[in-house]
Amino acid sequence: MLTRRHFIAGSLALFSPPISGTAMASTASQWAAWDAQVTPANYDPATSNPWGLNPRFLPQRVETSRPLVPGDIHVDAVARYLYFIEDDWTAMRYGVAIARGNLYEAGVYTIRRKAKWPRWTPTADMIRRDPDEYAQFADGVPGGPTNPLGARALYLYEGDRDTYLRIHGTPYPRSVGGRASSGCVRMVMAHIIGLYERVSPGATAHLYPAERYVTATG
Repeated sequence: MLTRRHFIAGSLALFSPPISGTAMASTASQWAAWDAQVTPANYDPATSNPWGLNPRFLPQRVETSRPLVPGDIHVDAVARYLYFIEDDWTAMRYGVAIARGNLYEAGVYTIRRKAKWPRWTPTADMIRRDPDEYAQFADGVPGGPTNPLGARALYLYEGDRDTYLRIHGTPYPRSVGGRASSGCVRMVMAHIIGLYERVSPGATAHLYPAERYVTATG
């Protein structure tokens, strides 16, 4: 069994439901317009920052300390970084937000599904924990710029089981760098739009353990 210590050591060592047919038909023609709405004018991933993020959370190419599997994702939950592994010992690094409290679930997952502007439905656990906030959305929320899953979502599975964990865009980009979600890994919408096209179903997502305090520093 993989332990917390295993994940922490690995993290430190590595680096210097589908949309229904009706919903898809009603939103597909709007995806391009929504993409433009959430992407800054003259967008440059390395420098565009209308969200006021710490500059370290902007996309950057970095080196890895050893060759990793190209196409896989590694999430350093302490530093709030997501790494997309490239060829030649490099990776693209993005800033992320992770789940608050004990809702973050470290582990090794398979990305079995991808979706553009997906529909969002709160889980039964979310409704049970906070019915005042989530019960009103029990039937789901159509995709769009204010949808909690944002512009893109990558669906994380353990075997054939949907974990209900996602790597997704967020309408709250200033949450990046913190602990804010109910379990998922959040990214700036413009950033995940760029990442999404490069991620293939079947890739592995490694989510390393978070620190025990509330927010990352540095």
